[in-house]
Amino acid sequence: MSDAPRRRSGGRAARQAARAETAAADVHPFLIRAMSPFEVMSEEGLVTIEENADTILEELGIDFRDYPSSLELLSSAGAEVDGERVRFPRGMCREIITASAPAVYTHHGRNPARSVQVGGNATVFAPAYGSPFVHDLDKGRRYATIDDFHNFVKLAYQSPHMHLSGGTVCEPVDIPVHKRHLDMVYAHLRYSDKPFMGSVTATERAQDSVDLARIAFGDDFVEGNTVMTSLINASSPMAWDASMLGAAEVYARNMQATMISPFILAGAMAPVTVAGVAAQTLAEALAGMAFVQLVRPGAPMVFGSFASSMSMQTGAPTFGTPEPALVLYTVAALARRLGVPFRSGGNLCASKVPDAQAAAESMATLIPAMMGGVNFMLHAAGWLEGGLATGYEKFVIDADQCGLMAKFVGGVDLSENGQAMDAIRDVGPGQHFLGTAHTYANFETAFARSEVANNDSFEQWEEDGSLDAAQRANGIWKQMLADYEAPAIDEAVDEALLEFIARRKDVLPDSFV
Repeated sequence: MSDAPRRRSGGRAARQAARAETAAADVHPFLIRAMSPFEVMSEEGLVTIEENADTILEELGIDFRDYPSSLELLSSAGAEVDGERVRFPRGMCREIITASAPAVYTHHGRNPARSVQVGGNATVFAPAYGSPFVHDLDKGRRYATIDDFHNFVKLAYQSPHMHLSGGTVCEPVDIPVHKRHLDMVYAHLRYSDKPFMGSVTATERAQDSVDLARIAFGDDFVEGNTVMTSLINASSPMAWDASMLGAAEVYARNMQATMISPFILAGAMAPVTVAGVAAQTLAEALAGMAFVQLVRPGAPMVFGSFASSMSMQTGAPTFGTPEPALVLYTVAALARRLGVPFRSGGNLCASKVPDAQAAAESMATLIPAMMGGVNFMLHAAGWLEGGLATGYEKFVIDADQCGLMAKFVGGVDLSENGQAMDAIRDVGPGQHFLGTAHTYANFETAFARSEVANNDSFEQWEEDGSLDAAQRANGIWKQMLADYEAPAIDEAVDEALLEFIARRKDVLPDSFV
């Protein structure tokens, strides 16, 4: 006869449903951090980094490649232009940025209740970005398709812990390169009503994104409000290319937000030291942000940092190591001193599957980002294989951790209820708190609950199928897609979006390279 205890009433499915119901009742469009950011560098150290960045800008300069209008704009503002090399007088970029760049802005969703704050004491989570592959336990690793893209937009829409539906959540390789941006932007507008990110791979694709947004939100609304925050990466080291500059200019002219974000693999695209990476990151970002403000003063933007370490044995990027965390803390402080929102990566890992390595490395990037005071966390869910793959199970596991962060960054409750002195007086020494009025009043919300983790007894876990976290996540994402219902959209707006896409596709080439 088995010694296993009886299963609790309702079983695992009932417990999951109860947890989901509790989570759904506590949905917020973004996180509010009650705690101050953690600082790792002294005032003197930050000043040194800023001075080094100004030295890079003044002595070495930044290349603005194949985009003559940027050279004219920067020259007219006082920069020294020599060919495509631009050198900036000390303090010039900072002065331009601080004169007009907003410290906080609202990124509007198609559903106003989904709009988010970017900057200040707010944090928003967005899914992984840019992966050509996807991965799940059933089919393994494979090239992403538009069906995968739709799935991840739907999962981000379904998840209460993703505040944006994202941008290029995965690269749908079954659609021609020159046309796929139209399908991706449409998916964000049709299958979600959360804020989203526009296309940046070419100037005309950024313009298409703006035009589609104007159809969905209305010309007047887009003219005066931010409905896209889009990723603009530097060509590190110390260069900006025409595709990124062109996209940045389109968005800035239309008052849409840009995330000016050097993408650095230390040891290859920057020095191997934390201080060197931070100084180069600041210099590249200052030049890009100054350009954006010269295009249109007051255009919203985010100071982005993405830095990873490198295996000196193989040259492969590594994640979850101490040095990128120190860069993150340092650049976050530099962004606050500059007075603009800060972006960094989220649940990053080099693991190929959602295993213990993926979990450890992800937490080693998620926690520093939260503690550093990140405002916009890209790659918050789904990142695998150094960004080459977006994982279905990894998405669910990461989103679950993001949900737990909401409780953490709220800090310590010091209200009368939080102090719980009445409960302590009632119980006294040697008793327990299980039956107190305070426990009954708080038991549903006292502790954040994971939607993925299993805390059952071994016997009950075994009876439920002995599933590990990835296997549980596999069932969760499938159920989320089965339960998905598209948000409402005006039929005339949907028709207009589809008509615009059809017209654009008629004139764009079919190219898969």
